[in-house]
Amino acid sequence: MSTSPPDWVKDAVFYQIFPDRFAKSQRPPGKIFQSILLEPWEVAPTLQGYKGGDLWGVIEKLDYLQDLGINAIYFTPIFQSASNHRYHTHDYYQIDPLLGGNEAFAELLKAAHERQIKVVLDGVFNHASRGFFFFHDILENGPHSPWVDWFKIEDWPLSAYDGSKPANYLGWAGNRALPEFNHDNSGAREYIMQIAEYWVKFGIDGWRLDVPFEIKVPGFWQEFRQRVKAINPEAYIVGEVWGDARQWLDGTQFDGVMNYLFAGPTIAFTAGDRVILEQVEGRAYQCHPALDASSYAEKIQHLLALYPWSIQLGQLNLLASHDTARLLTIAGGDRATIELATLLLLTFPGAPSIYYGDEVGLPGGTDPDSRRGFPLEENWDREILDFHRQLIALRHRYAALRSGEYQLLSAAGLVYVFGRILAEEKLIVAVNVGTDDAKIKVRLDNWQLHPSKLLFGKAEITWQTTETVSQLTLALPARSGSIIGN
Repeated sequence: MSTSPPDWVKDAVFYQIFPDRFAKSQRPPGKIFQSILLEPWEVAPTLQGYKGGDLWGVIEKLDYLQDLGINAIYFTPIFQSASNHRYHTHDYYQIDPLLGGNEAFAELLKAAHERQIKVVLDGVFNHASRGFFFFHDILENGPHSPWVDWFKIEDWPLSAYDGSKPANYLGWAGNRALPEFNHDNSGAREYIMQIAEYWVKFGIDGWRLDVPFEIKVPGFWQEFRQRVKAINPEAYIVGEVWGDARQWLDGTQFDGVMNYLFAGPTIAFTAGDRVILEQVEGRAYQCHPALDASSYAEKIQHLLALYPWSIQLGQLNLLASHDTARLLTIAGGDRATIELATLLLLTFPGAPSIYYGDEVGLPGGTDPDSRRGFPLEENWDREILDFHRQLIALRHRYAALRSGEYQLLSAAGLVYVFGRILAEEKLIVAVNVGTDDAKIKVRLDNWQLHPSKLLFGKAEITWQTTETVSQLTLALPARSGSIIGN
């Protein structure tokens, strides 16, 4: 079994979909759905309301995603649940009926795979819900339930809903709506492993694992990997770990993690003092204080040194997710921040992930505001969409941007310059996050090729060369980034 991430991941551009909010199908609703209560699509989301997005709607949007350059989708949970975010799983074998059920998911997988789009599902295996059959049996039958050892029961009686009484069982983060599995129990553990196997056999291309660091039973994730990879060696296993993930990226557990160690510094560098603190305070990624180029370089070099190169290529890089405010709101509506950060995202080793709606300028504060309905087409920011399309196309066109060596070339003031190099393909990426135009000289020893074709942005390029030394002079407009290729 390979200890490296699947080869396709380094070439992937992911799109993260929160299913209730991305697309509501144009299909006529079935009879049971004709009179259900849904929030209006365009109004601000609430913690508990549903807007009615479904998987049939995602199918109808696949052409849009393909045109954008997306070739992988990560879905937040889609299994049956009594919550709009579906992290409260009721049945791991049933796709939520509001999303179209198993029939819609089968059609979605088929349609996505026909377009060479991979599909990764969210696996919530640390905890279930009060409505999960096995836990509900305990609520009904108390200590007589055959499933009593599947959860972390501390005393009797259980109080699943009355907050004035002790719950008497462990819930994730103290939340009695989320009873934690007892992963020491062989039956509960085997149940989770069989779920993972079932959906990989069904055809999914991988699992994103929710709060995997909460499961501390020795060997659990090693067994998970072995059983998933035995079915599909190319299945992607990515964990939600916000910090240093070396203990999970040893080649025996996950292929990658959600790379918040990239997101935090990149936001702090590109947004700088525009960051609205209330949108990021208390979060587990460091988006402030503002970073200059040398401080950003230090953090990126540290990140690149954390894991072996093959693991770097398996990271899921992001700027926002359902667990964070959206970057446009974090940066106080500054569109230049979006362009600069997206440029850095699409040129970094690993698989970039775009949170649905970010590519059309959808704002949103912290949960639940970051989970708004995907905007109507007349409300799209076409300029933001345009540079997303350009940058994604460049990533697909140049292999160096996907798997080439990452070489820091200069970090001075508020200008950061690096190269991506793969054999004869050499690209230079430069960003000026300052509010003034900048001119910078970069010395490049032993660069026989001198990239001088402006692929993105508005930089002015001048080369001065001798037999052994080349010097690149770049003039960069304020708050802009450029990519130069050969």
